[in-house]
Amino acid sequence: MNSENFTLSEKIVSASYVRQGSQARRGHEQLIRHLLEQGKCPEEGWSESTIELFLNELAVMDSNNFLGNCGVGEREGRVASSLVARRHYRLIHGIGRSGDIAAIQPKAAGSSLLNKLTNSVVLDILKLAGVRSVASCFVVPMATGMSLTLCFLTLRHRRPKARYIIWPRIDQKSCFKAMITAGFEPVVVENILEGDELRTDLETVERKIEELGADNILCVHSTTSCFAPRVPDRLEELATICAKYNIPHIVNNAYGVQSSKCMHLIQQGARVGRIDAFVQSLDKNFMVPVGGAIIAGFDESFVQEISQMYPGRASASPSLDVLITLLTLGASGYKKLLSERKGNTAGQGADHKRPHFPRLHVALRGLPLPLPQRCLCCGHHPGRCDAVHQTARQVPEVSEERVQCGHKQLRGAPIPLRRHARRMTQRKREHFQTYSKAIFMVDNWVLPFTHELHSRTFSDVFTTAKESP
Repeated sequence: MNSENFTLSEKIVSASYVRQGSQARRGHEQLIRHLLEQGKCPEEGWSESTIELFLNELAVMDSNNFLGNCGVGEREGRVASSLVARRHYRLIHGIGRSGDIAAIQPKAAGSSLLNKLTNSVVLDILKLAGVRSVASCFVVPMATGMSLTLCFLTLRHRRPKARYIIWPRIDQKSCFKAMITAGFEPVVVENILEGDELRTDLETVERKIEELGADNILCVHSTTSCFAPRVPDRLEELATICAKYNIPHIVNNAYGVQSSKCMHLIQQGARVGRIDAFVQSLDKNFMVPVGGAIIAGFDESFVQEISQMYPGRASASPSLDVLITLLTLGASGYKKLLSERKGNTAGQGADHKRPHFPRLHVALRGLPLPLPQRCLCCGHHPGRCDAVHQTARQVPEVSEERVQCGHKQLRGAPIPLRRHARRMTQRKREHFQTYSKAIFMVDNWVLPFTHELHSRTFSDVFTTAKESP
């Protein structure tokens, strides 16, 4: 409905009513105009009706939705199922062209506009989350691992002689396979134990660079988001080393956008040294379906090189999902989520009535369990809390016959527990460590897992069993 159509509508319906509808329509259009003018995430979230209006306006700009269109070419956006068409808001053409995932499609002005706006809004969110100096980014319809591979393949053209990637170890398969898939040999640098934390061994990283030669190293592949007691890599020091030897630096920031600590590390690393690109997952940071990532960097030309390395066009689904999500939340909504997340881990959130993670830490430290345990102090972890780790002491060797005798006491236990106990007897003797779901082995005796545990706490059952002859 444009102004002319509203004027015509006044001949059919009362003019005062039509003007009310026209004003409501202008309210939606005003929000859309601000988005197009600024290219930033709106401060306040949009209603679903505004978002759907905007997406429908984009869809009618694509050639497959032209009235009277009869597509006879190769790429005409044909879809057999109307359900599939509605699922994608009839934005069928995808994004990019054969030579560049960020290129404009002649037949899909609406989808191209969607792609450009999404990248612009996401860039605004990355700056809001803490990386103020990021220059460019784009959404790629691949998860984090394949997105890292795309970065490595782009660097191959800049460093054709390189064979190795320096990689401070993190036990996560996709990071390792990303390097292998790209055709490079990972040089694994073991972390060093400092207190309770596993931290980057900077001396070994620099020694490996000198041994292999800087020209033979594609990049340093570091990590921010990880599970304790492994803590984020020393990004500032690694960035300084990369700048010193003129070696590219790629950061796996899979979970990092939601963490102010991780984003601060990236910002500082780029300030004092060299970070060429950092990759983050869409589903982990923006609560959308799996299948997308953000590749960002501080050199716009290098980010553009990565986008041009993507072969062919791409699905617009990840871009559509994250744009809808950010328009729904708005900048204020996303900042609120970041604040809540920080409060839940560090006890500094606005809602102090919520059970923050430090409270869990205190409760775990005071939890009475029969086996020795302690909390590992991981102050450099993004959660800023101690990670819980149970340390099991050596137990005397227990024969399988003794365990089988213990199983006779399980006749009153639920069937799944009895089955689990039987499966345990088939395992090798060395696999009996401290305790299992069905049987607790303490000192020289076996504590059966019975119905008693359903109505009493473990400490009560343990105390009763220990006192019994």
